Amino acid sequence: MKPTLVILAAGMASRYGSMKQIEGFGPGGETIMDYSIFDAIRTGFDKVVFIIREEFAENFKAIFEPRLEGRIETAYVYQDLTDFSGDYKIPADRKKPWGTAHAVLSAKEAVTEPFAVINADDFYGLDAFQKAADFLTKECREDKYAVIGYDLLRTLSAYGTVNRGVCSVDKNGNLITVRERINISRKEGKIVSDDGLEPKEFHDNTSVSMNFWCFHPSYFEYTEQMFTAFLQDRGQDPKAEFFIPVVADRFIKEGGQIKVLRTDATWFGVTYKEDAPIVRENLQALITKNEYPEKLWDVKEKA
Repeated sequence: MKPTLVILAAGMASRYGSMKQIEGFGPGGETIMDYSIFDAIRTGFDKVVFIIREEFAENFKAIFEPRLEGRIETAYVYQDLTDFSGDYKIPADRKKPWGTAHAVLSAKEAVTEPFAVINADDFYGLDAFQKAADFLTKECREDKYAVIGYDLLRTLSAYGTVNRGVCSVDKNGNLITVRERINISRKEGKIVSDDGLEPKEFHDNTSVSMNFWCFHPSYFEYTEQMFTAFLQDRGQDPKAEFFIPVVADRFIKEGGQIKVLRTDATWFGVTYKEDAPIVRENLQALITKNEYPEKLWDVKEKA
């Protein structure tokens, strides 16, 4: 069974200030998602599921359907605040959905096979997709998931601090925990965080999660049960969010295994407006090295 790619594209993009998910960065107007889908197709994925806000559906379909028709199966699901909440009374001042784990849960009816989850606005690189595809087709099972691990140094921005899921990894390459650290930047040759937590300084090759996960479809039932408990515990907090690392930590504590798939692939993303020219330069450099065609979809890569 070939794996599915799930793309999280329902975010507000508050720091960036616009709908960066559908902004064109490639020479042919390609979005960052286009490059991820291109890599997914050539590593064996045969379906892509976009998780979006319903009001953006028309724009999304107008962009992607002409490009992807005949290349890969597509599906669209909408993350809504009330999804999976049952009879729970949601606070009136709660406006945005519940976070990344809740977003993935939105794809429950659209995904029945092992699947990868990525952010819409991150470029992950071919090697990351190859490692994910290999894991999903050969190793993934109900008690064994995976996460792609990047060197922290490769994921920093020159234009501000970043938040990263810092991974603790055991001697067998399995995830012990992933902890969200905020306000990370490079200062005086050192990578530091001023979030008040320890450690304050990180090695360049500290493994971090860039939200590229590999899951068995059992994820959905497991997460739905967790979300019900989350609402009872934190649902009245207007800022509470139900993140994938929360699910991952619980999964590990209950005996599950999450393999860290280390990659040396190039990663880059658009957290700030100032990142956009760098993204374009990086894409052009990869095109110059013939890692991608000049006009991405001129090459007929069929699933």
